[in-house]
Amino acid sequence: MRELPRQLGPYRLVRRLGAGGMAEVFLALAFGASGFEKRVVIKVLREEHVGDAVYERMFIEEGRLGARLSHRNLVGVHDLGCAEGVYYVRLDYVDGADLASLLARGLPGTSLALHIADELALALGAVHALTDDEGRPLGVVHRDVTPANVLISRLGEVKLADFGIAKATLLREVTRSGVRKGTYAYMSPEQMRGGTLSPASDFFSLGTTLHELLTGRRPFDGETTLETMDRVREAQLGSLEDVEADLRPLLRACLTRKPEERVGSAEAFRTLLAPLRRARPDAGPSELARWIQRAQPVTPEPRRPAETVLEDGDSGPE
Repeated sequence: MRELPRQLGPYRLVRRLGAGGMAEVFLALAFGASGFEKRVVIKVLREEHVGDAVYERMFIEEGRLGARLSHRNLVGVHDLGCAEGVYYVRLDYVDGADLASLLARGLPGTSLALHIADELALALGAVHALTDDEGRPLGVVHRDVTPANVLISRLGEVKLADFGIAKATLLREVTRSGVRKGTYAYMSPEQMRGGTLSPASDFFSLGTTLHELLTGRRPFDGETTLETMDRVREAQLGSLEDVEADLRPLLRACLTRKPEERVGSAEAFRTLLAPLRRARPDAGPSELARWIQRAQPVTPEPRRPAETVLEDGDSGPE
């Protein structure tokens, strides 16, 4: 693991939160006048990508794209800078846990699962509606809607994160030969095949996530990676016997193979979802906050002087 400077631009790095294929993320502190202090997240390119013009361009475009997005269900991007030869992006710090970690501890129940899906649909609606300065649609597709990229705060907020692999049609996509951006188990069939993507691709991923929220498993998982990929390409959903009967049409509408036959907008998804939510007990931020508290009990952080820097923590899953 590389040693980054403890001070990166105006931010003091506290500890490493995790890493992915392209970048690492750190908890950091931002300071201001009269003792102002705020926890933020700083994202930097992995060491092996620093100085690589292709990866640095992708990282810069991520920052620029994220800065255009402002929605309560999206992790905010607030700064793009370069210090010590390292590009960094400043993101909102969400005090809570990612949905993948929470699901490893148990399911939320149907009402909360539908609430989370509703919030994610709102996030995707904002992403897909993004325009340039002249009001022209940018055609952004997130491409990586997975539980690992869904953050749940201790207050019960749902936020979609990680626009590092989002693709705008006005930008040139950079993909190494043979590599599919995204997480294969949640990809749409057209993304798995390397085809043209539309918002319908993100709703396939959302349908996969919802299926996992409801059942604890993904709908196309096989014994091996290749088997899973083949199943995703074919999108043979099966009977959905372990899903409540009235929820099956929504999942089928998201998880059909052909994108033109699939739910393709937040409005369409929420129209199908609304009566399913009304038929069940109310669930919202308060109920979600109680679930995260049960799944991940709060451990108070010891108060440390502002000048103290914590040691790097273990990295999250790749």
